Amino acid sequence: MQSPTLAASLLNALRHVMRPLVRLMLRKGVTYTVFADLLKDVFVDVADREFRLDDKPPSDSRISLLTGVHRKDVRRLRATTDIIASALPESVTLGAQLVNLWTNSMPFCKRSGRPRPLPRLASVGGDCSFDALVANVSKDIRARVVLDEWLRLGIVRVDEQDCVHLETQAFVPQKGFEEKTAYFSHNLHDHASAAVHNLTVEGSAFFERSVHYDMLAPASVDELREAVANEGMQVLLGFNRIAAELESHDVSSSEPRQRITVGLYFYTEPTAPIPPATNQP
Repeated sequence: MQSPTLAASLLNALRHVMRPLVRLMLRKGVTYTVFADLLKDVFVDVADREFRLDDKPPSDSRISLLTGVHRKDVRRLRATTDIIASALPESVTLGAQLVNLWTNSMPFCKRSGRPRPLPRLASVGGDCSFDALVANVSKDIRARVVLDEWLRLGIVRVDEQDCVHLETQAFVPQKGFEEKTAYFSHNLHDHASAAVHNLTVEGSAFFERSVHYDMLAPASVDELREAVANEGMQVLLGFNRIAAELESHDVSSSEPRQRITVGLYFYTEPTAPIPPATNQP
């Protein structure tokens, strides 16, 4: 049993963590009743998959005991719950492969992390063209289709010479709610999973650190925002290069595979106003 103090601190933390998610739901028309039904489904699914004894599926009664969900609902949900894919959608993973090739592999980059502007057509740029970039990753998708979608999402731009430029700050699409939702799901899930692991599992902790100040002026916040956007992107590009090199070496290995996520984020909001100083008598 958990101590009352531990339970209270955990509930307070969960209440705080849920606030931005509730804000998103209210803005997008997801009501409490819709979310409550979804949450009930998640409770049953997690208990079913991750809280087994001797790797045996738990009974409906045990899941009901663990989750507090009525046994009739447990039975219904176990019969209808779909397998939730943890991987990013194919359109997003294809984009990640293209960006990785463009930023790390010659002749598409000047050096690692410095993608070249690419002539749009192979008839102009040959093996160093946007057509060639897409063909290196997939022979089944036309480069024009990828280009049109990336222009829509703000991932690339085309200049007057018909060269395609990668907007390196736009690895997460600036438009396209479905694509942004995919990254939201992937990144927030993995960050939360690392934090939950560090709270509940003995052994090596996942790296999870942050810097936070609460007395900065708006101009200082803007300076930090720009520093994170520029220097943080370079850090992520460096990790991307290392991961790509390691993965290429691991292709021939028969060891079990693992996926990784390395993230960096920036957030700011107003702090509570400072009360005016009072003169002491």
